[in-house]
Parts: sequence; C-alpha cells; structure tokens
Amino acid sequence: MDDKVTLPALHRMKEDGRKIVGVVAYDYQMAQIVDRAGVDIVSVGDSVGVNLWGHRSELEVTLDQMVLVCQAVRRGVTRALVSCDVPFGPLQEGTDAAVRAAVRLIKEGGADLVKLDGASSFPEAVRAITRAGIPVWAQFGITPHTAFQYGGMTAAAPALATTMKDQRILEAKLLEEAGASLLDFTNSGPVAGPEVVRAVRIPVIGGLGGGPWLDGRVRAVVAAIGYL
Repeated sequence: MDDKVTLPALHRMKEDGRKIVGVVAYDYQMAQIVDRAGVDIVSVGDSVGVNLWGHRSELEVTLDQMVLVCQAVRRGVTRALVSCDVPFGPLQEGTDAAVRAAVRLIKEGGADLVKLDGASSFPEAVRAITRAGIPVWAQFGITPHTAFQYGGMTAAAPALATTMKDQRILEAKLLEEAGASLLDFTNSGPVAGPEVVRAVRIPVIGGLGGGPWLDGRVRAVVAAIGYL
C-alpha cells in the first residue's frame, strides 16, 4: 500500500490479472482521501468544468484551468499516479501545440502522465509526446468530444461495440504502437472490450460503459459519493 505506483507496476497488474483502480478527482482534499484509500491512478479530468464549475461542456475548459486543478490534486497525492487531461484545443491545433500542453501539465501541473481524449485520431501527437519523455494515457471510443457524431453516447454504445469492434482493435493497436502507456476505452461494452484487452500488451481501463472485461475501471469520485 505504501509503495509508489509506477507504469511498469500497472503493466504487471495486467499480466497478473489484477484489476487497476482509477478515480477522477479535482481537489486537494479528495485527492488525499482516494490516495490513502489505495487507488492506482488519480485522474484530473476536464469534466471538472461540468461537474464543479457549471460549464455546459468540457469543451469550455482551458489549459490554464487544467494546470491549476492538476496542481491542487498533485499536492494531495503521494502514492498513486497522477494523470491530467489535455483539454480540447491543443490536440486539435496540431502536434507542436499538443506537446507544449503536455509539457505544461507535467512541468507546472505536476502530472505523472497526460490523458488525450480521442487519441486514435491523433497518433502522431501521441508519438511526439512520448518521444518528449511524457507518458500518455490514450483515450478512444465515444467521448463528450465525439458523441455528437453518433447521436449520443449511451444510445450509441451497444451498436457501436458490435459494428465497430474490428475498428476499435485497430485503434488500440495503433495507439500502442505510437507509444501510449495506457488505454482508456470509453463505452467498450462486453463485445469489443475483451477483444481489445487481448489485442494489446498495455493496460486497457474504462469508465463509462466499462466493465469486468477490462484491465481496470476509473470512476469520478463526485459520482461515487453521490455528490452529483
């Protein structure tokens, strides 16, 4: 329980069949609590904008805001890995902007790794960030950033898991080849989820639409305690 969590340790957990536990937190106090509880990853999500600040969507959250939130969580965590989301914007602006944003989240925010939403559309950014020495948690599947393409996340998830299974496997392999250390398969489902887990060597974790077929789960602490 007292040992510092590392990425190699998470990879060994996948090999051993031990589940990885991630929690989304946004502040110092909650970060302390979940770290002491023994979670493996504390994820600083851009969902802070909707869940705590009253934004209409995560798209409104800025990089400066993510740096500030990450700093608060970092102060509360001593054992778990701290991941911080690169918000909407830098990744879409190009590889150089994505690398600069990742560097800020590591250098100023104190993150151990950065999380890229919709990463399968930006493999070159994943590759460039990892070449800069920054570990990447690469998300793919339906997200708030991409849900509009499918008419809503929840309604689309079952059909997506069935009809796009092979595509998701290809995306997972692409992200692994690009250097991602972890994958976040959103809305994986019991059809595509297990096959993606078997297709790659790196851990595959999921929140919304995840389940026991993945290498681990991540959940927002504000939802877990009934805050929302």
